[in-house]
Amino acid sequence: MRIATWNVNSINARLETVVRWFEEAKPDVACLQEIKCVDEKFPAEAFERLGYNIAVHGQKTYNGVALLSKFPLEDVRKGLPNHPEHGGEDDEHARYIEAVIAGRRPVRVASIYLPNGNPVGTEKFAYKLAWMGRLKAHIQALLAYEEPLALLGDYNVIPEPRDAEFPNNWVEDALFQRESREAFRALKWMGLADAYLQADGAPGAYTFWDYQAGAWQRNNGIRIDHALLSPQAADLLTGVSIHRDVRSWDKPSDHVPLVIELDV
Repeated sequence: MRIATWNVNSINARLETVVRWFEEAKPDVACLQEIKCVDEKFPAEAFERLGYNIAVHGQKTYNGVALLSKFPLEDVRKGLPNHPEHGGEDDEHARYIEAVIAGRRPVRVASIYLPNGNPVGTEKFAYKLAWMGRLKAHIQALLAYEEPLALLGDYNVIPEPRDAEFPNNWVEDALFQRESREAFRALKWMGLADAYLQADGAPGAYTFWDYQAGAWQRNNGIRIDHALLSPQAADLLTGVSIHRDVRSWDKPSDHVPLVIELDV
């Protein structure tokens, strides 16, 4: 089973590019982020003709996540649960969707669009950390099922200096703050494996290049799109690939697809 994650930076604005990639890469499951449309404006027909079942958690103009699968989608959940310590009662951001992919062996998959958090020192950064607290609590509950679990998406976290071409450029950014990185490590410490590090781990594997200042041309990239796997899913991991070339296509997203392969 090939499971992809891709922050498409507006599904309707880049539909031709996204459909082209789906036709060429043929993922079994895809986690999309930043679709930037409400559910009914998602271009479902373009993907249904390719054989995908679709679940969308959209939002007008901002955010939005989706799951596309060639297998049935079951037990769909939209949004994270509230948490007594980390809140969430008034959170209307569409940033999380999960479902059980009912293949030969079921796999629970989530599409995650974690808050950016900039500027540091504002309520946006506090929201980022609280959201990560809610995510951790929810993952802890999911891990109790002891099933293959794959949590893919744009985490908006640069885990280590090796995950940026020029780490000093990011020291003031929310993506590289100590608190953000500690919260990301806390997720992994629950027993989750970073799929890329497990399958490859070579430095310079970036998934995002800013549109400004020739970042793509200078390879001024960062690795912020991640796939975290439960022990049951990590045992099934057979490969990881970053589709770097997509960044050079017409009307690209500033992110590129990350694809993991599970032996299911």
